[in-house]
Amino acid sequence: MVLRSANDEAKEEMAVRIPMILATMAALVSLVAACGGTDAATLPQGSDEVTLDSADFTTEIDNPYWPMTPGSTWVYRETDAKGNEQRVEVTVTNETKEIMGIEARVVHDLVTEDGDPVEDTYDWYAQDADGNIWYLGEDTKEYENGKVVSTAGSWEAGVDGAQPGVIVPADPEAGMTYREEYYAGEAEDAARVLSVDEQAEVAYGSFDHVLLTKNYTTLEPHVLEHKFYAKEVGPILAMTLSGGSDREELVEFTHR
Repeated sequence: MVLRSANDEAKEEMAVRIPMILATMAALVSLVAACGGTDAATLPQGSDEVTLDSADFTTEIDNPYWPMTPGSTWVYRETDAKGNEQRVEVTVTNETKEIMGIEARVVHDLVTEDGDPVEDTYDWYAQDADGNIWYLGEDTKEYENGKVVSTAGSWEAGVDGAQPGVIVPADPEAGMTYREEYYAGEAEDAARVLSVDEQAEVAYGSFDHVLLTKNYTTLEPHVLEHKFYAKEVGPILAMTLSGGSDREELVEFTHR
């Protein structure tokens, strides 16, 4: 007869129970991931294709880091290393455009220098059920002496392989990465969340608990930019850290 100690029996019991415990924990993790909203794994990356359900989207964009109420305007002052200054006015219009079956909000972005147009762009945004603001494309024109000289950078999600991206996540956390836009060779911007507790001061005012992102593109790997978003206002500051020294800061904001 082989005598078994209580210690041996306990070890055998644990050998059976541990796999069961691990399986239960794995199931709970999967359930939390499915029910817990946006995380880094659900944000679009690189050139990956995404499938979006139009029923999950709205033109009522209320993400606190960039609420886009029709009629709201942001005016920015952009300067470069040489001291050249441009005026950037962003206006949320009442217009919408259907893209990939999704009704998107049209936002007008006009850049002028000494009153003359430099760049005239219509951007298309929509917000999903989790609160992520998706960027669905843009129609942009560059001007010289009052004439259009380029439409480079224009793209529309679902056309010629272009893919939508996220411009502001619903629940940004430090370390999150995501693509903002993808159209091979034309628009390949991406971002990483650096902080959600920054401070920033611009001509319009001082802000805390600011979202800070690092923005970059594979098309110009030497260029690096930081962008700051204030709650209930939107973008307040953009600074080029390498590949230039441009600074774009908010000087006026009208909320509707």
